[in-house]
Amino acid sequence: MSRRLAGRALAALTTGALASAALGATPASADTGALGDDALTAKGALYNIAEVVGAHASYAAGFTGKGVGVALIDTGVTEVPGLTSGNVWHGPDLSLDSQVPELAHLDAYGHGTHLASIIAGRDQAGSPSSYLDPARFTGIAPDATLISLKVGASDGAVDVSQVIAAIDWAVEHRNDPALNIRVINLSYGTDSLQDTAVDPLAFAVENAWNHGIVVVAAGGNDGSSTYTLANPARDPFVLSVGVDDTKGTVSTRDDEVPAWGSRGTNQRHVDVVAPGVSVLGLRVPDGFADSLHPDARVGTRFAKASGTSQAAAVVSGEVALLLQESPSLTPDQVKKKLMNTAENVPLESIQYRGNGVSDARTAQVVADSAARQTGTAARGTGSLEASRGSSHVSDGGTPISGEVDVFGHAWDGAAWAAATANETVWVGGTWRGLPLVGDGWDGRTWRSADWSGQSWTGQSWAGQSWSGGRWSGQSWTGQSWSGGRWSGGRWSGESWRTADLAGASWS
Repeated sequence: MSRRLAGRALAALTTGALASAALGATPASADTGALGDDALTAKGALYNIAEVVGAHASYAAGFTGKGVGVALIDTGVTEVPGLTSGNVWHGPDLSLDSQVPELAHLDAYGHGTHLASIIAGRDQAGSPSSYLDPARFTGIAPDATLISLKVGASDGAVDVSQVIAAIDWAVEHRNDPALNIRVINLSYGTDSLQDTAVDPLAFAVENAWNHGIVVVAAGGNDGSSTYTLANPARDPFVLSVGVDDTKGTVSTRDDEVPAWGSRGTNQRHVDVVAPGVSVLGLRVPDGFADSLHPDARVGTRFAKASGTSQAAAVVSGEVALLLQESPSLTPDQVKKKLMNTAENVPLESIQYRGNGVSDARTAQVVADSAARQTGTAARGTGSLEASRGSSHVSDGGTPISGEVDVFGHAWDGAAWAAATANETVWVGGTWRGLPLVGDGWDGRTWRSADWSGQSWTGQSWAGQSWSGGRWSGQSWTGQSWSGGRWSGGRWSGESWRTADLAGASWS
């Protein structure tokens, strides 16, 4: 049985320090005051997390994620210091903010910026060895290309149809010059009411996977007894990530999965876990979350946040490190490597921790082998409304519901599934015949478009107040997110142990 403290206050999870002695290869002291916290003693500092997941060993071997594109489908990215060194690209803004010039592409909420800094933050580009300096702010894959696909508005509001459109865009533009999108970070999930075999969101992520993109999905944070992961993390083909509390040590012997982490079944649980408690990421000053939770601030640049969102971002960085060194790896091979080499968390059962804490460098040095997941593939012909579950965007109390997209246009699942599989659902800036974005890049930003000809239920988008969304960040220093809920098998030799299959099989 897993040892749980179901009544533990979340605030208690955001405290605690890491003794520098816990990191054997870490200098005894370092001038890290400029970061606002000591990178050698703060449990959630990215320096310490990078040590836990093998990123430092990857840097030492010369791998930093360079040349690998990570599409972050989230609330956008505001280029605060640490995200201004040239590796952030702004793809199309599909959010409700896109029609407000001062908000288009930017992250007024704070969630996307926090995750972007975890994945690919850096104060300046440098040599691989320079990222081993604890006095520098460094994300897990500091030289990866971060492509922001904004779907969440300034209050976090997003409809599942917008997320699907962003996934479709990433698939069709994965080979655009300088992008090379090989990873999608999806720290979003719904409590879908239907099986993944027919769910449209599940089909969208499987389609990306089949086109060579590793989809890293946050497992969710509901902490309920329903034993169900968020959708699409419950899809058996994607890389589903849960949250790990490192307790401030590199060893996993004392690690725990927080009580609020979603747990799965013997058939489908998270594949791996990663550090996701009290993570120090970049804040958006005066943003929605920053204003609501000033107690989360650390120094002038950072905020502590916990959730499977943060854990998924860590793993997305790890995948970028793997793919720089071995670009020919398929998504199935990447998933197999990370699961095969994950470090067990002995205090937790498999329903909570999957195979354990992922390690990028250990996974990389394992010889590549053939891997192909088998199972029931999604068809995408199910209900869009069922895919939303209880997550609805509403205007004045009237929710978007039924078999319609965010604009109220009728949803034809079979036609959409065929078009996205054939990479024809986007034509220029038009998705499913709806003009949503501009027609090309302007520097590192995709041109926006005017939605003035679009409305929902006869109302104009402009001036509306929206609420809703279901993301996978759990807390800012122990407080619940406001305005939206944010969400996140073991190989033995060359054989897959059936008990750890997690809902899919390999051949």
